[in-house]
Amino acid sequence: MSQKWEQLRQSLNFQHSRYLNGRLRIGYLSNDFRTHATSHLMKSLFSLHNKADFEIFAYSCGPDDHSEYRQHIADTCEHFQDIANLSIEESAELIFNDGIHILIDINAYTFGSRSQILALRPAPIQVNYLAFPGTMGSDFVDYIIGDAVVTPPEFANTFSEKIVTLPHSYQVNDYQQVISNNPVTRSQYGLPESGFVFCCFNNHYKIEPTIFDIWMRILAAVPGSVLWLIAKSPINEANLQREAEARGINGDRLIFAPPEAKAEHLARHKLADLFLDTLYYNAHTTTSDALWAGLPVITCFGETFPSRVAASLLMAIGLPELITNSLETYEQLAIHLATYPEKLQQIKQKIAQNRTTYPLFDTPLYTRNLEQSYLKMWEIYASGQPAKAITINS
Repeated sequence: MSQKWEQLRQSLNFQHSRYLNGRLRIGYLSNDFRTHATSHLMKSLFSLHNKADFEIFAYSCGPDDHSEYRQHIADTCEHFQDIANLSIEESAELIFNDGIHILIDINAYTFGSRSQILALRPAPIQVNYLAFPGTMGSDFVDYIIGDAVVTPPEFANTFSEKIVTLPHSYQVNDYQQVISNNPVTRSQYGLPESGFVFCCFNNHYKIEPTIFDIWMRILAAVPGSVLWLIAKSPINEANLQREAEARGINGDRLIFAPPEAKAEHLARHKLADLFLDTLYYNAHTTTSDALWAGLPVITCFGETFPSRVAASLLMAIGLPELITNSLETYEQLAIHLATYPEKLQQIKQKIAQNRTTYPLFDTPLYTRNLEQSYLKMWEIYASGQPAKAITINS
């Protein structure tokens, strides 16, 4: 922590009680209470919290886009505070005066972060959650929310936070996401009517040479196939098509999907056949989107939190067969599923069944498990102990 924030923390000198008088007060701090992947995931969480035991506060430090996501979150939290125009010190004082017991930093070091607020210690327990898949390396964050896949015990010494291990996936999902019923066709997106459509709707910065080499080899092995990517900018598209050409693949086999509203974006997943995950930084929300829409995702199990997220999600929906342990088997699996449509159809049927019967999209169950972790955090704090690793059993 910089000397500036340490001096201010000492000056403010927030004092916290270990006595709980009433409900546990949970504060969620985020720049992303708007049309953003984080709110797509969290939208239903706030309404599902047990209001008898928890008092929920949301602190928005981002812009008000007047979207349905922001409005829904504002409506389903007991207290919604727009702190975008407050200083770090003013925000910390507000959170302290609200009597927050557990402050959840949903951004950490992602865009729009206001983690300096946590440096001032406005709450006795502070948590790194959801958006930033790694340690904050700080002395003012006590816990990080993880699971047995993304944060196994052997990772513990690489985190400054104590790890909270949730029983399924650490990533919340919205079990009420709407998929548009409007008809969609391949022709409207420039996709071939009969060719196999691989897709990856990740941000382009997640695409690096190692995985791109594999993707191009997959396209070469599956005649008539295409790779459907999200459209970000003409420069990106030209660069990716140039790199495809350099690997012997016609650049026209990379097709770019224009932006759509979320419900329409989910609906168009049905036009693809198989989602190819990125390597070092997986599809996170985009894996959830694909699975919710019924599209299989294959991933290669990595060695870090962000490279294991898709595996975490696939385990939570009962699809371990789509997790590979090497790039060689990843490539082989993609080609196999593109070559044997009956096997791919079996997997799609399994997704359709597991979507409503497995934990991944059981948001009420997820919320109960998360609440159990909050109660355990408070129990440890109230007993006078320092933060320690927590495992929640389903």
